[in-house]
Amino acid sequence: MKKILIIEDNEDVRENTAAILEFSNYEVITAENGKIGIQLAKKVLPDLILCDIMMPIIDGYAVLKALNDNNETATIPFIFLTALTEKDEMRKGMNLGADDYLTKPFSEIELIGALESRLKKHDFLQKEFSKTAEEIGNFIEEAATFLNIDYLNTEYSKVVFKKKKLVYEEGNSTNALYFIESGVVKTFKTTEKGKELVTGLHTSGSFIGQLSLLSEAGNYVDSAMVIEEAKLFKISKLDFQTIIKGNRDVAMKFIKLISNDLIEMQNHFVDIAFSTVRKRVAKTLLEISKTRILTHGEAEGIAISREDFAGLLGTATETAIRMLTQFKDEGIITFDASRKIYIKEKKVLEDIVLFG
Repeated sequence: MKKILIIEDNEDVRENTAAILEFSNYEVITAENGKIGIQLAKKVLPDLILCDIMMPIIDGYAVLKALNDNNETATIPFIFLTALTEKDEMRKGMNLGADDYLTKPFSEIELIGALESRLKKHDFLQKEFSKTAEEIGNFIEEAATFLNIDYLNTEYSKVVFKKKKLVYEEGNSTNALYFIESGVVKTFKTTEKGKELVTGLHTSGSFIGQLSLLSEAGNYVDSAMVIEEAKLFKISKLDFQTIIKGNRDVAMKFIKLISNDLIEMQNHFVDIAFSTVRKRVAKTLLEISKTRILTHGEAEGIAISREDFAGLLGTATETAIRMLTQFKDEGIITFDASRKIYIKEKKVLEDIVLFG
């Protein structure tokens, strides 16, 4: 049962509103002034607050500010109750962060409708979505409902990309981002001398292309190529921008959902800049082995081309091959006939990462 806090100094309005909500199966808590309302909000943490503007001791604006300054109450949906003569003051309330307002006198239908709408939107913003194709689709559908738009595509078809197929190319105009349902995709940048720098290896549950859509340049900032047959879902630039520009809270939720581990990516580039090749080889082997994104069968062999491995290291292919051979000679790793890499001494690799 949802808890509603009513902060209203007019006893008749307070009691009538409470009666309507209780009849509609809401749990109701009431406060006759702003000071008591703030105390009760922090104590009971209601699901939604209805608050009058003009009240003695502490007015509605001060109540809203006090609750916004508290981490536990800042996200509670807040609806102002205002007299018709105070309607011009509502812009101030909305600027302070109120979610909605009701003009007194209001009908039972208006009251219940406002509550249900705000509670539904709040539930959506609090809901956690996992990174699966079904959940991404659910998010898009609920976002369309939240934003009250009917032109957002909520049914995305699956596209299969074969090995070595380019998904998008650096410098081309951005038209979409992609969600990886299965397979492996590498993203990479090409230097002026034609050398590839691999910026990431992405598998199921990852998004690619989102940073390019967030960029003001309008072009893809890197390229994406499939290195293990992949099934991708394409989200158009128009749908992306509709969600991002429609509502700040929805935009933040969507960005959080589509963001991969950007801190890990940043650390990767720091390693390229400052770590020794030996340390980078050890760390890359451990990372690929840990995620198991390129392993097959029971034996955890790492199947990656030497060119892609060098791209991850940010070094020449010959250097990567030389370091892998050195690790093999030291008994840390071994190869099979298909050139898969097998880690024999994980602890030694961990020590190299820690101590160089």
